[in-house]
Amino acid sequence: MTAFALDDPFDRRSGLPRAGSLLRSAADSIPPSGLVLLAIFSVQLGAGFAKELFAALPPSAVVFLRIAAGALIMGAVARPKLRGMSWRDWAVGLGFGVTLGLMNLSFYEALSRLPMGIAVAIEFLGPLGVAVAASRRRLDLVWVGLAGLGVVLLAPWGQSESVSWVGIGFALVAGACWAAYILLSSAAGQRFPGTTGLSFAMIVSAVVVAPVGVATGGADLLQPELVLIGLGVGLLSSVIPYSLELQALRRMPKHVFGILMSLEPAVAAMVGLLLLGEVLHLQQWAAIACIVAASLGATRSR
Repeated sequence: MTAFALDDPFDRRSGLPRAGSLLRSAADSIPPSGLVLLAIFSVQLGAGFAKELFAALPPSAVVFLRIAAGALIMGAVARPKLRGMSWRDWAVGLGFGVTLGLMNLSFYEALSRLPMGIAVAIEFLGPLGVAVAASRRRLDLVWVGLAGLGVVLLAPWGQSESVSWVGIGFALVAGACWAAYILLSSAAGQRFPGTTGLSFAMIVSAVVVAPVGVATGGADLLQPELVLIGLGVGLLSSVIPYSLELQALRRMPKHVFGILMSLEPAVAAMVGLLLLGEVLHLQQWAAIACIVAASLGATRSR
C-alpha cells in the first residue's frame, strides 16, 4: 500500500496528476543531451537578464537578488538538516557556500565590464584547469596551450573598447572559484544527502553576499518589479539548470555531459548577441573557439 501510494502519479484528493510526476514525465521525454542544452541556455538567459538589471542595480545587488531567490527556493525544496553535522561537514558546507558567493560576485563584476561570451569563456578556464590537473596525458599540454592562445586573443592589447583588464581579472577570479566549487561540490555530495549540500551552500552564500548587496542596492532592492526579475534570474540561473543537469546526469555518461557543457562559452556569446546586441569581432570569436576546443579536447582525453 505504501509503495503504491508513493508511486501513484495522481493526487488522491483532486484526482489530477501530481506536479512532480508531470515534471518527471516531461523531463523523461527529452533526450539527456537536450536537457543539458536547455540547462546551458537557461543559465545564459539568466545571465543576460541579470546584465540588463545592471542599468537599475549594481552587479553585487543583482547577485544578492539571484542568490537569495535561489536560496529560498532550494531551501524550501531540499531543507538541509543541521542537527548531527560534524565540524568537517560544517567546514565543507561553509567553504562551499563562501566559494559560491565569491564566484557569483566576481562573475557578475566581470559581466558588467565584458561581453557575455568573453566573460564566460575566461571563467571556463577554471573547470578546464580541474580537468587537466586530473589527467596525466601529455596531450593535455596541447589543450592548455590552446586555452592560453584564446586568452591572449581576448586580451585588450590597447585596441579593444569592449574588453577591460579589470573585467578579465574578475573573470579569472570567477574561474578560480569555479574550480574550487567543483572540488567542494564533490566533497559536499559525499557529506550531504541529495541536494541538501547545494541548498546549504546557497543559504550560506546568500548570507555572505547580503552585506555587500544590501549596501550597494539600498532601497531599490524593495522595488517589486526588480524583485520579480531577480526571482526569475534565480530560477533561470540556479534552480532550473541544476534540476535539468541532475536529470541528465542520471541518464548519460559524465564525459558526454562534460563535452556538452564545453559549449557554454559559445552559447553565452550567442545569447549576448541576440539578447543584448553584443557584437564580437572575428578575433574574439576565434578566441572563444580556442577555449571551447580546449575544453572539448581535455574532456574527451579523460
